[in-house]
Amino acid sequence: MAFITHRFIRSLSSSAARHAAIKHVTVIGGGLMGAGIAQVAAATGHSVVLVDMSEDILKKSFKGIETSLKRVARKKFAEKPEDGEAFVQKVVKNISIATDAAASVGQGTDLVVEAIVENVKVKQNLFGSLDKVAPEHTIFASNTSSLPISDIASSTARLDRFGGLHFFNPVPMMKLVEVIKTPTTSQQTFDTLLEFSKVLGKHPVSCKDTPGFIVNRLLVPYMMEAVRLYERGDGSKEDIDVAMKLGASYPMGPFELLDYVGLDTSKFIIDGWHAMDPENPLFGPSPLLNKLVSEGKLGKKTGEGFYKYK
Repeated sequence: MAFITHRFIRSLSSSAARHAAIKHVTVIGGGLMGAGIAQVAAATGHSVVLVDMSEDILKKSFKGIETSLKRVARKKFAEKPEDGEAFVQKVVKNISIATDAAASVGQGTDLVVEAIVENVKVKQNLFGSLDKVAPEHTIFASNTSSLPISDIASSTARLDRFGGLHFFNPVPMMKLVEVIKTPTTSQQTFDTLLEFSKVLGKHPVSCKDTPGFIVNRLLVPYMMEAVRLYERGDGSKEDIDVAMKLGASYPMGPFELLDYVGLDTSKFIIDGWHAMDPENPLFGPSPLLNKLVSEGKLGKKTGEGFYKYK
């Protein structure tokens, strides 16, 4: 009886630990998304380690976070600039940077959020190595916008403590977070990720582990259908953009949005979905999109995509 009671108490303790509020966050990836996630986590009182293999990227990211925080402070503390400066310094103190992901995670963290390149093998290798050193209670989450969370999680032995946290760019401004629950994600883990999103001041929506989750599952086929419309000669790209802005009240037309997102990014997503479900007409490749990407015309970031930019 004592043995059973002891096991029951240990079970309760473990459950309570997994329900505990997230206090320490490790963000892997010092790009725009990773830096944005680090900023909002630090601004809400979390201790954050931002990790990237490149010290130059980390320095640039940290400077970008400071600049972003100063913009926030100017608006939030317009009447009291000194309070704004104190706010910036307080948040910055919550962030440290590192180049060794395993060492950072091994020191103890409640949540690891990955925001690196959209390559399932790279993500699997990262999480597989971190799984060996992370504390048992640590939750893993990927910020992927298109890859199956289950595929990424398969490289670990903590399938019940693995979910998706898909933030939107720019992270400090965008309210939405898609919280993804795989068939093996425990309800405790899912609830913790939902609560964490709310603590960050975000509005979480629950998603299943399906291609593109909610937003990209609707958005990417919409953009691709606009390209097919143009390919067929049924409308000019300019008229299609104007039609969606004035007729549907969208802030950007589909071709403007494709150029903003990056044609290579959109091609990568649709190619991945087509490989998973080749019979789905919504996921069919576009000859025009393929041609532009092959020519290096990737959108605003290269100066030319569907449109030319100075």
